[in-house]
Amino acid sequence: MRALVLNGPNLNRLGKREPDAYGTFTLAELEHELEQFAFANGIELTCSQSNHEGEIIDWLQQAERQNFDGVVLNAGAYTHTSIAIRDAIASIQVPVIEVHISNVHKREEFRHHSCLAPVVEGQITGFGKDSYFLGLHALLLRNQRG
Repeated sequence: MRALVLNGPNLNRLGKREPDAYGTFTLAELEHELEQFAFANGIELTCSQSNHEGEIIDWLQQAERQNFDGVVLNAGAYTHTSIAIRDAIASIQVPVIEVHISNVHKREEFRHHSCLAPVVEGQITGFGKDSYFLGLHALLLRNQRG
């Protein structure tokens, strides 16, 4: 199975940005742990992060062209604002799992709405970095079921 983990704006600041909400782990530490999980579970994993909406859209479209089996996406603030990312997800045949480190429903009101929710396979929110592992596990199960 081939999976893509995409992180959106400001997630490169993990470990420094709002540790009460996001924890003290860095993006590099998270990606290292995800790579270990992927190796142990037979997943070919690619991780990317961008602060730019268009780059995230390009990667989503490439996921289909490059025959990825699924995407785990933490779109950050774009979750709540980006119709363009929503449309990119809707335009591809690759399943996308939306993940969030913090429980967005326990935070500011504007974070309660996801523009992406109607077009993703599912959402995982509030489990810290485990949200990503749960997202990968969901893709594994989906892939095993065909």
